[in-house]
Amino acid sequence: MTEKWWHDSVIYQIYPKSFNDSNSDGIGDLRGIIEKLDYLNRLGIDLIWLSPVFSSPMKDNGYDIDDYYAIAEQFGSMEEMEELIAEADKRGIGIMMDLVINHSSDQHRWFKESRKSKASPKRDYYIWKDPKADGSPPTNWRSIFGGSAWTYDQHTKQYYLHTFAKEQPDLNWENKKLRQELYQLVNWWLEKGLAGFRIDAISYIKKSRFKDQKVNGPDGLGSIFEASANQPGILDLLNELKAETFSNYQILTVAELYAEDNKRMQEFAGDDGPFDLVFDFRHVDLDLSEGSEWFKERDWDLVELKERLNEIQKTYADDRRAAIFWENHDQPRSLNKYLSEAEINDYSIKMLAAVFMLQRGIPFIYQGQEIGMSNVKFENIDDYQDLATHGLYQEALKAGYDKEEVMEVVWRRSRDNSRTPMQWSDAENAGFSKAEPWLKVNPNYQEINVEENLKNDNSIFYFYKELIKLRKNSPYQEIIVDGKYQPLLESDPNLIAYLREKEGEKLLLAANFKNKEVEINLDYQVAEIILSNYPEFDYRALKGKKIDYQLSPFETILLKVK
Repeated sequence: MTEKWWHDSVIYQIYPKSFNDSNSDGIGDLRGIIEKLDYLNRLGIDLIWLSPVFSSPMKDNGYDIDDYYAIAEQFGSMEEMEELIAEADKRGIGIMMDLVINHSSDQHRWFKESRKSKASPKRDYYIWKDPKADGSPPTNWRSIFGGSAWTYDQHTKQYYLHTFAKEQPDLNWENKKLRQELYQLVNWWLEKGLAGFRIDAISYIKKSRFKDQKVNGPDGLGSIFEASANQPGILDLLNELKAETFSNYQILTVAELYAEDNKRMQEFAGDDGPFDLVFDFRHVDLDLSEGSEWFKERDWDLVELKERLNEIQKTYADDRRAAIFWENHDQPRSLNKYLSEAEINDYSIKMLAAVFMLQRGIPFIYQGQEIGMSNVKFENIDDYQDLATHGLYQEALKAGYDKEEVMEVVWRRSRDNSRTPMQWSDAENAGFSKAEPWLKVNPNYQEINVEENLKNDNSIFYFYKELIKLRKNSPYQEIIVDGKYQPLLESDPNLIAYLREKEGEKLLLAANFKNKEVEINLDYQVAEIILSNYPEFDYRALKGKKIDYQLSPFETILLKVK
């Protein structure tokens, strides 16, 4: 892989609505982000990925865009967006935006024109189909958010397709005029000095033949994934997108993609692919048994988690890089996913941080992850704002789950777990806003917040800062950024261990994933102890010896070895 300017970058994802409210309306905004740039600079990150701030009716928190050339009023103005780009640049931080071009809002002028009549010049900007003979939808596809992926339009007597919510009609990428409009808006934003894009839900832009899928639920519907994800011909469209836009700028692109095998994922990333990086979800979806219906849970163990992490590393080895992450705006908090309630403490949270940050790839830290923010348990489903949570709550009830069971799953899996307001201090509303926030704050904000973390040199924040420093400004930088990744102890049910190696120099990460002492034996000699999540321990006795050591609960060590 050609070395790019971003090859050692650390990226921080901001969900603007929940980050920092500067004008006391209960909603985070661009000015609020500008106010916190020094905090992010202190952490040491290089790039900020902003979840959507485009003009939107906010049916899906900005992932339903009604004007790609305007900023949503609740977030601020175009002038503030330009100021954010400039102020971040002064601190050596680039801004990436979320590019949502699989679908638009149903309030976009294109869709409004499209639905006026079958003869509308914009009709084919979207996907319209006649009903079946009995008046039912053209296919039995289930949308990602539950229910039919088709909505009937009484005016023109046709259905339109929406992979997600009915307010998010899919754009018709087969229409060349539509594609040119999309390329134009991408280039318009890149001219403003963006450092790149995260491209949302891009797997779905190429549809298959419009045939029914195998029924796989009590609703009588079939998965849309099989019908419209990564269909033959998608690479032609994506390579055209790259040629018309991305390749003309020095930027970073990372795509949200779902594919069934390594070879398919490899086609999308790297110098020869349409994107620099792709998000691979195998490790974060290991608790799901089927598709995106997160009420269909499954058991997993550490060996399986390691298999998935190792498979991802293998997929993006050599001339590619992985986009490595534990959390994002669609996932629950990692500490609640990978640890039980009783196991969560500073040691275990730092263990997860080290395992993630020292892999090969470009790390993405989600807001609040660096201070140990956790899932929330709202008692009432009405306290949740997320569209998908409400859709899947209803689907689960239809599937025969009772309300108590479904709420348990919501507590584990709702996207609002990661969307609760950022916890800045122990002040009212966690210091996020002086007004009532759009989504309730997590009640644990009085103990878990930025202010507390910054006061304590041994906090989770400073551990993340140290991990970032190791990647960016240390004698081990090249090994961590570019070194090969070799998994160790693959069948061990208690430990995660891997080797990072470059030009004969080796680093070894060993992490105890259990709340008990666990012995580790490896045939490597310890040359140096670089990092530990037990700063109170004296490791000098390990130096010069083979690794034969009793790891304390959740103990994690990074060693230079021979």
